[in-house]
Amino acid sequence: MYKAVFIDMDGTLLKKDHTVSEENRNTIQRLLNKGILVIPISARPLHGILPITQKILPDSIPVVSLNGSYIFHKNEIIAQIDISLAAVASVHEQLILHDLSIMYYSQMQWYATAHTPAIEKEQRITAVPIQILPFDQIMSTWKNEKTGPNKILVAGDKELILEVEQILISQFQAKLNIFKSQPRYIELMHIQASKTSAIQFLMNQYGILQQEVIAIGDNYNDKEMIEFAGVGIAMGNAPEEIKRVADFVTDTNNEDGVAKALAHYFPEN
Repeated sequence: MYKAVFIDMDGTLLKKDHTVSEENRNTIQRLLNKGILVIPISARPLHGILPITQKILPDSIPVVSLNGSYIFHKNEIIAQIDISLAAVASVHEQLILHDLSIMYYSQMQWYATAHTPAIEKEQRITAVPIQILPFDQIMSTWKNEKTGPNKILVAGDKELILEVEQILISQFQAKLNIFKSQPRYIELMHIQASKTSAIQFLMNQYGILQQEVIAIGDNYNDKEMIEFAGVGIAMGNAPEEIKRVADFVTDTNNEDGVAKALAHYFPEN
């Protein structure tokens, strides 16, 4: 008996236009009515998730944001982990050598040092305005607040992203989780922050076993949770590498893949 379903958002629950289809919405409601936890788990910041999830999920459902590094439940942050400022400074020194857009997400705020088309694209799906500041000023703010970013998002040309990903892994894999979430995006979090670690945290909160968990995703930052879950589901639009590790491959995000997968594991009788 499955007790919890963790669903990625972009490329999974959401269609290309960033909306939830009626079929997905109705299927999620059916599961909620049966007492199944349906938990969104996304690389998006919290303020990029809540305007969507508040329309389809009750406040009693946790929301996992920033690739597992920031978890929200009943109007409170119940878990978070940020990147050390020493690591942030080292990563920044490496990234500024390349033609990249760099965004820093810290709790409910996000920062960059300059406007770029990639940042403007992210702003369109993010309710909170980005703060454009010199890097030293961003770091000073974090030092004063004794905090740091929960996630660093790096955007660039596909080929450059592949090159930079390997550089970052070679230098920082002992300290940071480093994933591609799209061909043009790299995401960096604390080594202990991931979608899988967030699932494990919530499993402990609810007394749920690994074999009672379903995870659905479409990209490289979903690979670990798809492998971890009792049932891991890959979207039809996922890369072949992600499909290979899944227990089940469903249709694409534009063809109600989430609803079809859930109907397979939770038939209507």
